[in-house]
Amino acid sequence: MIVAITRPTGSELADCELTHIDRAPIDVARACEQHEAYVDVLRSIGVEVVELERLPQHPDAVFVEDTALVLNEVAVVLRPGAASRRGESASVARALATYRNVVQLEAPATLDGGDIIVFGRKILVGQTSRTNPAGIGALANVVEPLGYAVETVPVHGVLHLKSAATVVDDATLIYNKGQVDLGFLGARLLEAHPDEPQGANVVRIGEVLLADASAPRTLELLNEHTEHLRPVHVDEFAKAEGAISCKCIIFPA
Repeated sequence: MIVAITRPTGSELADCELTHIDRAPIDVARACEQHEAYVDVLRSIGVEVVELERLPQHPDAVFVEDTALVLNEVAVVLRPGAASRRGESASVARALATYRNVVQLEAPATLDGGDIIVFGRKILVGQTSRTNPAGIGALANVVEPLGYAVETVPVHGVLHLKSAATVVDDATLIYNKGQVDLGFLGARLLEAHPDEPQGANVVRIGEVLLADASAPRTLELLNEHTEHLRPVHVDEFAKAEGAISCKCIIFPA
């Protein structure tokens, strides 16, 4: 069974943190509809959705991915780089304790889940304004004894590593050229269409790939690599520097 932890949002989303883009009006009602549709897609492919309580005092709480990394062996509750987000983690830790032994990162570590890509036994961590060397080192201390190798990756011009690249399958990633260089992996690399940088963020769930409905040319490329592509709409969340992967923590139970 696959589990997805999610969290709803509301009017607070309009006060989200922004780093690389200018603030634009967010249609909160439409964002909530998009979130509900996203959760419906997860359920339609057999995912068990665990929806946490809304946190109106935390505008970015819908981007639950940033609070934790779940591996088969352990759940690591992270310490987000934005101080305004650190109150989000406690409820995530409680939910994850049902499924895994939970380890928490402590100050001075900062590490956002959006900066983490798990690719086989490699854990790639983006070097961004939200993730510091102490956070990368603290994660390595937890996961390297479990047989994972942590590698840092420079990221340019976007909030998180997963804004620039994500996993398509066991041998393939999709990425934005100029934002990240993944050539050292020796993996198959697909380049998102240059006019559709949002297309580099996908979510793999078994054989299904969730991809951004607002990136049609990138969807055509992905269609060549999977028969189970599910476009989802997240354009209101893009105004908050969010994407598909930001809105869930997905793991096998």
